Order: sequence, then C-alpha cells, then structure tokens
Amino acid sequence: MNTRLTRRSFLISSSAAAALAAWPLRAATPLPRKKIALIGTMSRTLSHAQHFIDRFLLGYTWNGGWHRPEVDLVSLYLDQFPEGDLARGTAKRFNVPIHDSIANALTLGTGQLAVDGVVIIGEHGKYPKNERGQTLYPRYRFFKEVVKVFAASGRSVPVFNDKHLSTDWRECVEMVEDSKRLKFPFLAGSSLPVTRRLPAIDLPYGTPLAESLCVAYGGMDSYDFHGLETAQCMSERRRGGEVGIRRVLALRGAPMWDHAAQRESTRRLLVAALSRSHNLPVKDGYPTEAVTFEWARRSFPEGWGYFIDHRDGFRTSLFMLAPIRDMNYAGLNSQTGEITSCQMYLPMPGHGSTTADFFNPLAHYIERMMIENRAPYPIERTLLTSGMTLAGVESLHRGAAVDTPEMAVRYTGPKESLFWRD
Repeated sequence: MNTRLTRRSFLISSSAAAALAAWPLRAATPLPRKKIALIGTMSRTLSHAQHFIDRFLLGYTWNGGWHRPEVDLVSLYLDQFPEGDLARGTAKRFNVPIHDSIANALTLGTGQLAVDGVVIIGEHGKYPKNERGQTLYPRYRFFKEVVKVFAASGRSVPVFNDKHLSTDWRECVEMVEDSKRLKFPFLAGSSLPVTRRLPAIDLPYGTPLAESLCVAYGGMDSYDFHGLETAQCMSERRRGGEVGIRRVLALRGAPMWDHAAQRESTRRLLVAALSRSHNLPVKDGYPTEAVTFEWARRSFPEGWGYFIDHRDGFRTSLFMLAPIRDMNYAGLNSQTGEITSCQMYLPMPGHGSTTADFFNPLAHYIERMMIENRAPYPIERTLLTSGMTLAGVESLHRGAAVDTPEMAVRYTGPKESLFWRD
C-alpha cells in the first residue's frame, strides 16, 4: 500500500477532517422553537380551550410516554371569564400572559406579528343563538381579526380553527379564501378523523364506495358536525375523491324511519354501524333482541338524521340516536357489496375516561403543522362538513330538503390515513 503523504493530499485530508469535526456541532444546534398564540372563547373544566391550553403547556400522552410540547404557547386571549375560570390560574402557573385583544396576543405588544402559529378555539361560553337554534360562536370574527394582523404585518403563519368554520356558508368560504390569498396553512375540524378506531381499520384509497353512514349522538349543530366528520374522513377516500354535495334532507322521528326504510343499503349500513356501538339500549344488562333495522326503529323513535346526496351520486346518511353515546361508521362497497365498519373512539370524561385523550392526536397534528408549515389534511374537508351541517340544520328548520349548488367543493384527501394507531 502506498502511504506517501503529499502536501496536496495532506491539505485535502486536513480540510475533510476539520469539516467532519465541525459537523456534529452544526447538526446539534437546535432550531428555534415555534411560538404560538391561542385565541379562545373561555376556559373552564373540560372546555375545549382548557383541553388545548393544558396540552400545549404541560403536554400529553403519546406513543406510550409523556410528550412535551414541541412548540411554545406564549400568549393567550380569552373572550370571557366565567365562574370557574381556569385561564387566569393556568396563565400564572406557566407565566403566559393573557392579552386584552387578539391583535396584542399575536403581536406580543410589538405592533407586528410575533408568533409562528395561531390556535382558535371558538367553543363554549355564553353567546346568542339564531332562529335555528345554533350558538353564534365568534369563530369567524376571531379568524378575521387574526387575518387583519397578518395583512398589516405583511406575513402569515399557520392557523388551526376548532370544529366547523362558521354558521354562515359565505363566511366559511371567505375563511378558506383568505387562507389561499394570504398563503398560510389552514387546519380545522374536530378529533373524530384522527382519534383511535375500533377496530383500527381504514378504507383502501380509491375504494368504490356507494354510501357512508354514521350513527352518532348529541345536539343539533354541535354534535351532528362530529358525525359528519366521522363519515367524511372515510368518504373522501372513495374513487374519484370528493366532488361536493347537491342536496340535504333532514328528518325527525317517524318520517326519518319511513324514509330510511325505503333504502336497502341504508338499512344494512345502519345495522352495521349500530353493531359497533358500546352503548346499545339494554334491559337487565343485555339487549332484549337482535340488532335489526326494525329493532332500531322501535328503540329510537325520536331520532333525527340527515340524508345527503353528493354530486357524483354518492350518499351520506347520519342518524343521531340517543341514548347511543359513541360515533360509529359503516360504508358500502358498490362493487362487492361488502361493508366496512368501525367506531371512532371518543371516550368522554365522565363516560369512560377522565382526560379526553382523543384531543392528543389533534394537538399532535397542530404541532406538526406549526413546525412543518403545512396542513396534514385539506381545509376543504372542514369547509364541506361545515356546509353539510348548515344545510342539515336549515332543512330541519324549514321542514323540507335544501338544495346546495354552492357546495360544489372538490378535493382529494391524504392517501395516508392519520388516525391514532399507537
């Protein structure tokens, strides 16, 4: 072996060695942590704002351990401070200021945008209702004040909006258009698409679906949105992707059951979804009959639901059936006739859990968006489920079907399903 070392080879090898010696120092230099602001209606025990504030300040369980937040919550704005308020105590404990305006929360008093992400939690609190019974949470107003700071500062950062966008379709569309115009990642919705599933299954991307159905529970406008998200995160995986909706019919009680009875696929899917529930009505600790469509009709006579026609012939059905206390999905393959079903696992505090851990994956994806500057799934999903909810509420209010030509929302969902699997 020739080991003669020339001056030139010495210089080259010395430079390489110096570079290699310096590399670990450069690689180990941590990137600046992202700073976020949280804008909320109010924070009390088990309110949505409390769930997110605690997770971003203290952390949450993830992958079998305790996850420390990878972003820093540096400012808060709360619209209301009710009896039992938790915001002030938490802010003092973690030394996070509560600002007197959304603008100050985003600029940290500097007059220019000074955070790297914004979380909007417009849920809970005392707000008026409209004639349809919808609570007029200030999500749109909060969002527009955030956008105003972006425009004045000449830059924008990722935004998360909890649950549906607004109670007005034009405002929903405007929010999405603002995010496109100012070029910032926009994520919205609830925990249902990303929580655990029982069993942990998904629809293969491009499945030829004919209909999706969800059996859910809860109030109009607040929980029907959850049921529609349960269905939509599966429906968007169908062959051709989502193309929008053209008509929504909402029915209650006997008319709902009469309508469903005429649809053989809907009857099959309803039984499959109910068979995933852990909260079927029982007598002496066990159902008195087999789960069938007729049994369901007798057991839930006062239920209500939405029958949604998509622009490509696809159908979404939602049944809100008390006392069911979980979110159950079933979808029909149009070619094979096979049904895929599961439960989106949502153990509510006081009913199967204490900590509402289904918020953990949502907090995780918000963190990733702030760090990576990209939304993990399209905002069009929440735009469309917001529209479905609004049209369903309107149909109940009118007592007639609602045509929705304005809701021709086309999009494709992510190929990777993002539900919680660990």
